[in-house]
Amino acid sequence: MQLAVLSGFVLAAFAPLLQRWCAARTSLVLALYPAALALWLLTQLPAVMGGEVLVFSLEWVPSLGMSLTFVLDGLSMLFALLITVIGTFVLIYAGGYLKGHPDLVRFHVVIVAFMVSMLGLVLADGLMTLFVFWELTSITSYLLIGFNHTDLEARKSARQGLFVTVGGGLALMAGLVMLAIAGDSWSLQELLSSGDVLRDHALYLPMLLCLLGGAFTKSAQFPFHFWLPNAMAAPTPVSAYLHSATMVKAGIYLLARLHPGLGGTEAWIGILSVVGALTMFTGAFLALRHTNIKKLLAYSTIMALGTLTMLLGIGTEGALIAFVTFLLAHSLYKGALFMIAGILDHETGTKDVTAMGGLRRLMPVTALVACIAALSLAGVPPLFGFIGKELMFESVLEAGSFRAIIFLLSFSAAIFTIAVAAIVVLRPFFGERRETPKAAHEAPSAMLAGPVGLAILSLLFGLVPVLAGTGLLTAAASAVAGESLSVSLSLWHGINLPLIMSLISLALGYLLFRHWDRVRGNLSRLDPLFAHGPEAGYENLMDGIVRISEWQTRVLQNGYMRNYIMVMVVVLIALVGNSLLLRHAPAFAISFDVQFHEAVVTGLMVAGALFACISRSRLGAVASVGIMGFCIALTFILFSAPDLGITQLLVETLTVILLILVLFRLPRFASLSTPLERVRDLVVAGSMGVLIMLLILTVVASNQFVPVSGYMIENSVPLAHGRNIVNVILVDYRALDTLGEIFVLALAAIGVIAMLKLRAPKPEAKGAGKGQGAKESADG
Repeated sequence: MQLAVLSGFVLAAFAPLLQRWCAARTSLVLALYPAALALWLLTQLPAVMGGEVLVFSLEWVPSLGMSLTFVLDGLSMLFALLITVIGTFVLIYAGGYLKGHPDLVRFHVVIVAFMVSMLGLVLADGLMTLFVFWELTSITSYLLIGFNHTDLEARKSARQGLFVTVGGGLALMAGLVMLAIAGDSWSLQELLSSGDVLRDHALYLPMLLCLLGGAFTKSAQFPFHFWLPNAMAAPTPVSAYLHSATMVKAGIYLLARLHPGLGGTEAWIGILSVVGALTMFTGAFLALRHTNIKKLLAYSTIMALGTLTMLLGIGTEGALIAFVTFLLAHSLYKGALFMIAGILDHETGTKDVTAMGGLRRLMPVTALVACIAALSLAGVPPLFGFIGKELMFESVLEAGSFRAIIFLLSFSAAIFTIAVAAIVVLRPFFGERRETPKAAHEAPSAMLAGPVGLAILSLLFGLVPVLAGTGLLTAAASAVAGESLSVSLSLWHGINLPLIMSLISLALGYLLFRHWDRVRGNLSRLDPLFAHGPEAGYENLMDGIVRISEWQTRVLQNGYMRNYIMVMVVVLIALVGNSLLLRHAPAFAISFDVQFHEAVVTGLMVAGALFACISRSRLGAVASVGIMGFCIALTFILFSAPDLGITQLLVETLTVILLILVLFRLPRFASLSTPLERVRDLVVAGSMGVLIMLLILTVVASNQFVPVSGYMIENSVPLAHGRNIVNVILVDYRALDTLGEIFVLALAAIGVIAMLKLRAPKPEAKGAGKGQGAKESADG
């Protein structure tokens, strides 16, 4: 399983080569990968539906007890099928939508990498594995949102999405670490089986807040919802995949996965219920302000994400069944609608629904598919979206906490969503025919395959809900609940309160659509209020970061190396000195048992250092530095470290020679500092010297642990077959460190060679071809 999924990264790397071989069919060839994974997942579906949890473990670092473990249960199966099936349709769709695009190869590389990252996220069992894939989805989505990198708006939106989601990712990392500490395990399966321990732990509340911070930013919950509509700067295939079916549901997946272990508490119910309901209302309400079809769909996606979060917060058996049902329904109709939006933009040249009209005669298939998907969005029978909305209303009526506010927000959101669904389908395809920038015509089959397939599934699951309810959704709901549930879906439950709510919302939603132009005009009066919303807070935060950066660059990074060194030394003195003197109060004894020759060598070192500081002769300063270095080498030799002594001699000799060679290219000595600044530098340098002395005395006097030198002496010959212990330490005990040093030196050498090779072109000889030179100057 791990190899099948992670091979997608290899496939992404070979996408440029496939483009060279397959040309226009590359998208179809790449679509075979998620299609094959979907077929394999379907072969495992009977076992998962039977209640089995399939575990696939691959040893990673056995010596550290680390393995790459994937878990396939009902929840991960539902998400994995959504990722692979919709991913197949999106890749086929992208082949038509981006046909002839110069950066199509780059799109293929990143979209496949994102697909694999998302699969790894929903299948991961280890907390750190989940976090790695979580961050990979953020990075790849950043590249996809900013796909049109020459567009300033696309770059800004990509950066905004990255900052918000990665900021939440840092909170998530802290939450995962606390989760592992509280549950004493890094495995999700083990952690979720000890829910009582997690809920009673002292770290529960901070852990929950950090985990919710990561999930809320990823899934665009209020007040982090603003980045999702701005991400519509991405190409439509990206919007259809990332922002309807996959990435934005990563946070929803995390909440659902953690529900058995962390759910059921007052904090969980209160935060998720209220934030989810508020997000649901905010998304549906803000959608009415826009005429861009992708923005309309983006805000309705925020509505759906809030609905899913609210249902997890309510947490009853009915709410969890409604959760998995609504999740599947939304992925089907919203993926189809985003692709329809791309078709309209591709074939008409505009995204503005007010600039379109009467397209059903020119685009009959697109119009039919759009009607089916929009009816599912509105919750009209017999579409699958109707079943999801009915279950949502029923769950809201059964909510224990915050029932009144949840009911009011969810019912209002349903009315707004119906109006949005009507705007999306009725404005472009019905009414008076309007001229569009491009002559409208039916989309190619590659672009219609995805929306047609998803619309058919929405209709099929609505007409025969048993196809979804008795199998996959039962397993998924059971995984979210942490116990066996029975999902029984039907299109007709009789005349009850949820049905009455649906009918009233349909009527009010259509009425709102009829007066949408006037409502939109009135909502424009609230623009000053919206200008001070969460997005304005984000912009102010970014501006503040820039201002702080400008200040610290002007004050700290002003181009003078001496200032850089002084700042680093002062910070080191402050932090280490505080820890050493105030917190640990070191106790050490100073011994004056010094031999005469040792005192002479030390005196020479001190004299060399002082003379180098006060000398006005550059050659004298270099010689003084050399004296100090050679005395250090002599100290090594006196204390039986010939290897270090020889190394110091070689390095010091080479350094002195290089300094003398460049001596005459340096400017003359000049006084660039005032006497007061030199006194300041003296104090800083002296403080640093005293700190290092105290650290050395403290280390020598402390005896908290058994010295590691004994182990190295005993095992140098039997383990490493070497009698030179220093060499054994470098080559065997510190092999990776030495390899890193060799790599750094090799990289520096390559850089030096490159600089030596880059020489300025020689000037032309005097009098050579004046006319030709004038011509070249004019051409330049």
